Amino acid sequence: MRLMDGKKGLIFGVANERSLAWGIARSCHREGAELGLTYLGEALQKRVIPLAAQLHSDFVLPCDLNNDEEIDNVFRAVEERWGQLDFVVHSVAFAKKNELNGKYYDTSREGFRVAMETSVYSLTAMCRGAAPYLREGGSIVTLSYLGAERVVPHYNVMGVAKAALEASVRYLAADFGKRGIRVNAISAGPAKTLAASGIGDFKEILNWNRDNAPMRRNITREEVGDAAMFLLSGLASGITGEVLHVDAGYHIVGMRAVTDEEEAAYQAAQAE
Repeated sequence: MRLMDGKKGLIFGVANERSLAWGIARSCHREGAELGLTYLGEALQKRVIPLAAQLHSDFVLPCDLNNDEEIDNVFRAVEERWGQLDFVVHSVAFAKKNELNGKYYDTSREGFRVAMETSVYSLTAMCRGAAPYLREGGSIVTLSYLGAERVVPHYNVMGVAKAALEASVRYLAADFGKRGIRVNAISAGPAKTLAASGIGDFKEILNWNRDNAPMRRNITREEVGDAAMFLLSGLASGITGEVLHVDAGYHIVGMRAVTDEEEAAYQAAQAE
């Protein structure tokens, strides 16, 4: 028996094959879950429908998580199709590109509102819509990033939004806990996704993470997918309100890890 056999879940935020949400969808499908996907706009619809077909799913719905009516429509469709849900995945974030450069204190009021509404409140709105349909023992997972904890170049208001997202995870975990429903986040290392393309010097961020993470590499979307699947499955039945880092260990490094060459030079100097 597979870990997700018999479970039904909805995934918000699949944009293309490079999406971390797509990695989550594939891992859940591999373990037997029946899935529904949402999309934002016609351009993404053309990408998401073929991806859903790879999961043997024709349950694909339009949804802007900044639109309460569309959220209601999605969960009415869930009620008609499945009646209840076992899990929901939130992989939605956005900030205006110009707000990710320069000084954080230059963030505009409107830019701050957009980032917080789309990247943070969207989780709250999604959970409110899902609440009547989530079974006892259900699970919710969202995606965060280390910029919530530390200053990351060219991340600015998105880092503040991710910090608020992680705080929301804790409050939502308290709200849902009495029903046995768990709420967790994954803080994923940098990966080449559509969202990441808006971050300046992203290639340098990838290279820095690869060179300084304890495992000396970047993560894959498959690793994020498997970690999320674990949190969504019964194996994580005692875990809620957590932020699980899937970043090859980068978050534990103070400034940077010592390279192999530097370690060899140090050892040689000590031997003299």
